[in-house]
Amino acid sequence: MGTTDGAAPSEHAGPATPEARAWAEVVDAMSAAGRHLDDPRLSEDERADGYRALLRGLHNQLARFEVDRELPELVPFNGWRQKFFMDNPDTRYWVADVRGDRQYRITGHSGDAVYTSITAYTASGGGAEAASRIDGDELPTDSAGEFSLLVGGERPPAGPWLPLPEGNGQLWVRNFHDDVARDRPGRCAIEPVTPPEAPPPIDAARFRHRLRRLAGTVQAMPAVFAAVDGQVEPNAVHHWAEMAGGAAYTEPGIHYQRGAWRLGPDEALVVEGETVPCRHWNALLYSRHLNSLDHRHRPVSRTGGNAALRDGRYRLVLAARRPDALPPGGDWLDTEGRPSGLIVLRWLHAEHAPPLPRVHVRRIDQVGSDS
Repeated sequence: MGTTDGAAPSEHAGPATPEARAWAEVVDAMSAAGRHLDDPRLSEDERADGYRALLRGLHNQLARFEVDRELPELVPFNGWRQKFFMDNPDTRYWVADVRGDRQYRITGHSGDAVYTSITAYTASGGGAEAASRIDGDELPTDSAGEFSLLVGGERPPAGPWLPLPEGNGQLWVRNFHDDVARDRPGRCAIEPVTPPEAPPPIDAARFRHRLRRLAGTVQAMPAVFAAVDGQVEPNAVHHWAEMAGGAAYTEPGIHYQRGAWRLGPDEALVVEGETVPCRHWNALLYSRHLNSLDHRHRPVSRTGGNAALRDGRYRLVLAARRPDALPPGGDWLDTEGRPSGLIVLRWLHAEHAPPLPRVHVRRIDQVGSDS
């Protein structure tokens, strides 16, 4: 039987309105991503970890779903509940969505960060490109360490200034820390130089567009997990050239090295290499789902400020437990007992490309000060 005028649509019919269809795309994307992660070859813990990574990524994107480029906010990014695609807990991030035809003022304090940068990005062709940047060396501070920076608009006659690309873009503020657990955290804020007019209560077309973009991001996440996990050679470290130059919203001045481990429960991966003069470096462990491991409770990273160097060399021991023969200052990185995972080394403003480390597998009980 057909429905009469004014009757509710059948629950079996497809979404009737553009908004409902865009909403359905998000729901369908979450279902599709969940099915992709339902891998019986993985352990129960690894499968649960995959779904957790998916939820963290969704949380990350929902936190930035609503943006106001007329009155933007610098939103903390990649906290431990919102890990998304190679987060880095040794760096604190803030992100704001801005308009290229507006002028804003950023104020803040770097805390105990060893390096601060502010970068403007533009998105094109599905990727991202760093359009302009300024670092803490160029930011004058007052006696209390506060800085102020004009962004966009016309260059002022004096003082620091960061141009914005045409169209819409993003501003990223980064503070790099040598000991994030003990360092004073920095802070930052953004405001428009000219107070804006109140925008319309909602732009339906823009809302639908953002829903569809969210759906695409969510559905792609498991494929990205699998692609990265599948392309890294186990128990080796290589240069990661694809991440150079600010690709994928990364810091433009970083040289990346990426590797992986695949270990038995009684095995360790020893990573030994030479440091190079640079502003900051760190080594950090990740799960196969591109989340950093539990830095809040476990030693899963080292930096140039807290690594146990010997004659300019580092020696990292990746294992499920600390080797008994490792000296008190030895750099054990806790794999959390995961049979596989990733390690990424970041070298900020290195004087030259860091050499690749020497990597070898040892039994945990055979790892000592010199093995």
